[in-house]
Parts: sequence; C-alpha cells; structure tokens
Amino acid sequence: MTVFTKILKKPITSAIVAIIIGFFVAAIVLGVAGFNPIEAFAALFQGALGRPNYISNVIIKATPLLLCGIGISFAYKAGLFNIGAEGQYIVGTVFAMMVGSQLNFPAPLQIPLVILAGALGGVLLGSFVGWLKARFGIHEVITSIMCNWIALYFCNFIVSTDTFHRANSTGSIMVNESSYTMVLPQWKLSDEGLSTLSQIPWLRDFLVRTDVNFGIVIAVIAAFVVAWLLTRTKDGYEIRAVGLNRDAAQFAGISVSKNIVLCMAISGGLCGLAGALSITGTQPHAISTLAAFENNGFNGLSVAFIAGCSPIGCIPASLLFAGLISGGQTVQQTLGAPSEVIDIMIGTIVFFMALGGIVPAIADRIEHRRTLTIGEAQMAEATDAVAVDEEDATSSQSGSADTSADKTNADADAAAEASRVSPPGEEDATDAQDDVSRKEADNDR
Repeated sequence: MTVFTKILKKPITSAIVAIIIGFFVAAIVLGVAGFNPIEAFAALFQGALGRPNYISNVIIKATPLLLCGIGISFAYKAGLFNIGAEGQYIVGTVFAMMVGSQLNFPAPLQIPLVILAGALGGVLLGSFVGWLKARFGIHEVITSIMCNWIALYFCNFIVSTDTFHRANSTGSIMVNESSYTMVLPQWKLSDEGLSTLSQIPWLRDFLVRTDVNFGIVIAVIAAFVVAWLLTRTKDGYEIRAVGLNRDAAQFAGISVSKNIVLCMAISGGLCGLAGALSITGTQPHAISTLAAFENNGFNGLSVAFIAGCSPIGCIPASLLFAGLISGGQTVQQTLGAPSEVIDIMIGTIVFFMALGGIVPAIADRIEHRRTLTIGEAQMAEATDAVAVDEEDATSSQSGSADTSADKTNADADAAAEASRVSPPGEEDATDAQDDVSRKEADNDR
C-alpha cells in the first residue's frame, strides 16, 4: 500500500475533501447569483477570524455545538440516532435556569449545582427515549422528535409561570450571579480591569466585548473523557459492541437493553450540559418563550457527521461550523449575499461526509489497479526469465551435440589411421617369414 492510498483511507481525508467540495459548490452558487466568490470567502474568513472578539464569538458559538455533537456521536456508537438533542438542550436550559434562579450559594458550590441540574434534565429526557427503545422497541428517531416538541412547550410553560416569569417580558428571570461561568465577569468591567486591559488591546477586545466563558474548556474535557470512555473502558466496549451487532452482543452476554438506556442517558446529559453552560455563560442568563427551535441540537447533528462521529473530531468540526455561521453574517452584511449560501455550503459538506466511504473506496480501487499492474509486470518478468532459461538450455544442448559429433568424427579418423598403419610386431613377423622362405629356396637349388 502506497503512502497516497494510506492518506486517502484516513477519516480526516474524507472531511477535507467534503469541505473543499462544499466551498466549491458555494463558489458556484455565489457566481451564479452575481457575487464574486473570492470577495465572499474573504469576508467569510474576516468575519470569523478578523478580530479577537470575532474569534471569541466563534468559540462561544462552538461550545453548545461541540457538546451536542459529542452527545450525538456517543449515541451513534451504540447504533442510536439521537435526533432529540435539541429537546435535551432545551430541557437543560430550563433545569439550569430553575436551579440557578432559586438557589444562591457561593460560586464554587452554585456553579456545579446549576451545571449538574442542566445535565440531569438532559439525562431524564434521553434515558426516557432509550427506555422506550429498549422496553418496547419504539424507534428513537420517532420518540426523540416528539420529545423535542414536548421540551419546547415545557420551556414555554415554565416561562409563563408566576415563579419564573419576568414581568413585562416574554422571558424568565435570570440566574443569580454566583451561577456565572464567564471569564472575570465583574473585574473586566470594573475601572481597574478596564485600565489594565486597555494596555493590552487584543485581550481587551477578546474579553470585554464578548461573553467569553469557561464552557469551551468543559466541552473539550468532555470530548476527551467520552473518547476515553468509548475506547478504554468495559462499558465503552459493550456500547460499541451493541452498536456493531446487537445479536452478537446479546449472545456474548452483554445486556443490550441496559446499554441502550445508558447510552441515551449519557448522550442526553451531554446535550443538557450544553444548555446549562449557555445559561451560565452567555447573556441574558435566562430562557424565553420559544416560537421555534434554536437549532443548537440540530446543528450538533451536522457537527457530529462532519467529525465522522468522533468525539475528538467534534472539536475542530464545531469550530468550523461556528466560524461558518459567524462569517456568513459578515458576508451578508458586507456583500449583501444571502446567508442561505452558507447553509448550502454546510449542507454540501455534511452530504459528502455522509458519503465518506467514497474516498476510501477510491483508494481501494487505486490500490487494486496498482496491484494488478505490479502483478502483470512481475508475470512479464517471469515469462522473460523462462524464455531466457529455455534459450540457454537449447544452446547448451546444441553445444553438447556438436561436441559429441566432433568426438565421434575424431574416433572414426583414428580408427581409419590405425587400419592404415600396421603394428610393429606384425611387420617383424612378416619379414622373418620372408627370410625363411628365401632360405628354403636357396637350399633347393
């Protein structure tokens, strides 16, 4: 296998190819609409990374997307499609607001309580969906979609109650300040903080002009913890086994029902955690009456599939998604291009990520053709070698025949010569006989 085919088979290659195709399609759409694609993409990157506060906004937007993406990826490892992340996120915001507004402990105690309350809300809704799947076999897509709407109207109901409704508004009361997870929320707005930060303009722009918070740190830690849970623990092994083949897992003694409920509970808890961190980390630190979904959970689906349902891969995928959303607003404001172009780009990226098996298939085809080519070359070399050996053998046999013929001819010549030359003993006997005959003749005379 060549280095090129090895690179093509890596999951990150499919993601990069999908992103490139997404930008290419967006460029075509912009060109057809009469906008310069280069100027549009320049405005896109400027709006996402042009200033410190823009980068801060991207990080803030990426936090709930990252946690929802991790939750959806976790469920996907067990063969579950948690499309109810949006509802679990909403319930997380509701539970966090309820606890954060009614309790007012010191921050080291208050913040964990509020965050855990939001995660608990997601756990309850997610485990309910998992229980329906495990107990009655009801598909999680159907139940989780219905739970999304239940969560939306539950949120509106809580906002409308006398206990949590904020007068003369469509929102709820705010959580107490001890629940805030922003970075230095009071100091950065004080005279001392402003004086200090004025000496570092980029840091002042990064901190003061946005609600940058510790949520991204918690989300990144959650990504690594979930990845460790899936790959280094017994429960993670069982979850992945259930996702790969439930019948085989059941035959091996793994409780499929337990793992389905557990997996959906953890997935829902992560989405609920995203909602809690949104309440504690960003303005207005409250919930409001919803006429439609906020789409943090649904966008988490896109993040999960861009990442190939890898918890660690969700980190760059969420930053990319948040950057496209933030930069898309700048494109619309600067060039007047419709923001739907960004939606087209994101949809294209997700579509080609869903077809991520194409790139490895291309790699396999290239490797197969290369193997055939090498095999044909080796066969040709072997054929040539056999032909050379046969030619050498033929030449050797011909040489042996010539040598045998020469030897035969030499023997024949020697025999002929021997027949022409008498042996010495025979010649002497003939001479003696001749002498005896002459003597007898003389005596007769």
